[in-house]
Formats: sequence, structure tokens, C-alpha cells
Amino acid sequence: MLQNTTRAHLALLATNIIYGANYIIAKGIMPNKIGPSAFIFIRLSCCVLLFWTFKLLFVKEKVAKKDLLKLALCGLFGGALNQMLFFHGINLTSPIDASIIQTAAPVLVLVFSFFILKERITKNKIMGIALAASGAIFLILYGNKTQGTSSFLGNLYVFLNAASFALYMVLAKTLMQKYNALTVISYIFLFGFIYVFPFGINDFLNTNFEAFTTSTYLTISYVVLFTTFLAYLFNIYALKYVMPSVASSYVYLQPVVSFVLVSIIAFLFVQSAYAQDISFIKILCCILVATGVYITGKREKKPAK
Repeated sequence: MLQNTTRAHLALLATNIIYGANYIIAKGIMPNKIGPSAFIFIRLSCCVLLFWTFKLLFVKEKVAKKDLLKLALCGLFGGALNQMLFFHGINLTSPIDASIIQTAAPVLVLVFSFFILKERITKNKIMGIALAASGAIFLILYGNKTQGTSSFLGNLYVFLNAASFALYMVLAKTLMQKYNALTVISYIFLFGFIYVFPFGINDFLNTNFEAFTTSTYLTISYVVLFTTFLAYLFNIYALKYVMPSVASSYVYLQPVVSFVLVSIIAFLFVQSAYAQDISFIKILCCILVATGVYITGKREKKPAK
């Protein structure tokens, strides 16, 4: 039988594989087919139905009234605000800028954890996060020749998204010590949907669904079922057994996953445009990231008395 911490790390690995694949799978769907507010409305509404169906069927657990405020805050920072900020930010700025700014999340989690959870900042965490960050940032900078369109406002939105999600992870950790993961995530998405409803309903109703293709529906299905439903569930489950700083360090694996997928496509389709994107430097960056994540999650030996 696997230990709980091992399961938590496997859940985090699966979460960030899903997120890493999402950059390729969901590419191009916004804003050509659907606007960001309408897309978020679909994500949250579908996942509210999924989470609450599973909760009512399998988890008979009540939440104390005193914890509803904390759940409402998690819904705000982790279910609504972070998604609104990210999707609107990525519409204004370049994906390269957004990817680099996202790597600030583990550092923000470490800061919030220090003040809220009184988590000790260890040498392993500092060294691991620094190593993984260097590999991820260099991979992004080296791997993207086209700079795209930068925007101060868009970059600000993405940074605030990273801060919002970091605060959510720290707050959710305190709830995971009391409740089942499915209970926590069900309430988070319910509150998140309530917050987003006034902003997304009009865009959703005005969306031209007749222009959707089979590829569009498959992409939306992936984002709803994998990037939202499973990824959030795996992430919240992992927070029950590992600290937020460890969980957040896995964000550095996302550009690595994207690179691996590109490599697989290049291997299967030699004539693919991705075939020229593989290099020794990129492989070295992937090794740096994986090593950094490993060091972050490694327990430090206690000094001998």
C-alpha cells in the first residue's frame, strides 16, 4: 500500500501533467470561439454539478457554520478571482510573459504559509524552489522565440492571479485538516460559481454556439473534466498530506510537460513543426526543474541532539 504522502505527490504530479497538457490542448479556443467570462462560467457551472453529485452520493459530511466564511474566501480566491484574472490577463498579454509570472506562485505560497500557517522556511524549500524556478524560466525564455504582445495590465492580472491562488492554497490547507477533500472542493466551487455568475451569464448567453466544431467541444470537455474537475480535486487532496509550499512547487513541471508532449509529437510525426524544438539545453532545463521539485518535497534531517 502506498503511503498518504506518496499518494499526495502522485496527485500533484497528475495535476501538473494535466495543466501542462492544457497549454497545447486548449490553445486557440479563446477568444475566437468563446470569451473568457463565458468559458469560466461553463467551467464552474459544470464542475459545481459534478462535485456536488459525487459529494451527495459518496460523502455524507456537514460543514460547521464557522467554517463557511473560510470556504467562501477559498471560493473567491481559488474558484472565481484567480480564474477571472488569469483568463482576462492572458487575453491582454503574451503567453511567454504569463508563463514567467506564474513561476512566482510557489514563492508567494511560501510567504503566505509563513504568516498564516507558521510554516518553517527550510533550506531545502529555498534551494529547491530557486533551482526549479531557474530551469522553468530559462526553458520558457529559450523555448519561445516569438515575443508576442506584452501588456502591463495583462501582466498585472496574471500576477494577481498567482497571488490569489497562492492564498487559496494556504487557506484550503487549514480546511483539509478537518474535512474530506470532496466536501471542501464542492463548497469552493459553489461559492466560486456564485461570484462569477453576474459577470459570466451575459457572455455565456451571447456566445455563438453554432460556430463550435467537434474540436471546440472536445477542448471544452478536457478543460472541464481534466483541467478543472480532476486537477482541482487532486490538488485539494494533496493539501491534506503536504504543505502548500511543496504542492505549489509542482507548478514548475508544467512547462516541462509541455516540452515532453512537443517531443512526443515530434517523434511520432518527424515532419512536425515541433521536430526542431528539441535541444540539449531544453532537456537540461527539464532535469533542473525535476531536481528542484524533488529537493523541495524532501524532508530535512533533524539535527542530532
